[in-house]
Amino acid sequence: MVILPFLILFILYAGPSLFNGVICVLSAVALHEFYAMGLPPTRRGEAGLSVAVGVILVALLVFPGFSAVQYGVSVLLLTGLMVVYLFRYLDLSKVGRDVAITMLGLVYIPLLFSHAGLLRSLPFGRSWVFLVLFLVMASDSAAYFIGRSFGRHKLYEAISPKKTIEGAFGGLTGGVLGILVFKLLFFPELRVLDVIVLGLCVGAFSQIGDLFESMLKRSFNVKDSSSLIPGHGGILDRLDSLLFAFPVTYYYAIWFF
Repeated sequence: MVILPFLILFILYAGPSLFNGVICVLSAVALHEFYAMGLPPTRRGEAGLSVAVGVILVALLVFPGFSAVQYGVSVLLLTGLMVVYLFRYLDLSKVGRDVAITMLGLVYIPLLFSHAGLLRSLPFGRSWVFLVLFLVMASDSAAYFIGRSFGRHKLYEAISPKKTIEGAFGGLTGGVLGILVFKLLFFPELRVLDVIVLGLCVGAFSQIGDLFESMLKRSFNVKDSSSLIPGHGGILDRLDSLLFAFPVTYYYAIWFF
């Protein structure tokens, strides 16, 4: 993966503001892809406005000092989007679906992805971010190779026909082994219990994140979220597992570590 060395250098040397700024940019791209899949062309204006709202929501969450004022601004922005739909319902039989997809996008991407910035702000923040990336890659790789070699029973054929139960368990095993290696090499502060719990939980939720995006793409009748990355789909296709993995890791880190 050509981009991997640059990603490692970025996480190592980028300060919190730059890191959070990149999260805002990636959120904007992923939201644009999501609304391009889910909203009709007649909603292009609402989609653009929703992307802007999503970026502001991410910024409000990840930059220090989240307060009642910022919470109020967030609620005001979401309410404002609903008012826009109220006066631009276009087709009354479909406006409910459009509003639901708009709000889902703001929960699915900005709310979940902002936890990457929150995780980076914790003690050992860089190590936590690397842990998530390392664990998800190890889990994905193990699931793929175990599934290809030993997969016999479909995991969820309606959503992802190629995934198998054997591959899913391989992914959980790969997650635990991956985090064990990460602990030994880079993060000795982790306990054995942390390795087991995080390996299983983050490994499981990363697979759920992948399945969730697959479900959305099938419902929108598209193969990839976009063609931004030739041969690999869009930004959302690269983030799907991480969107569920970052929140799990963040709350584990603040509650149990």
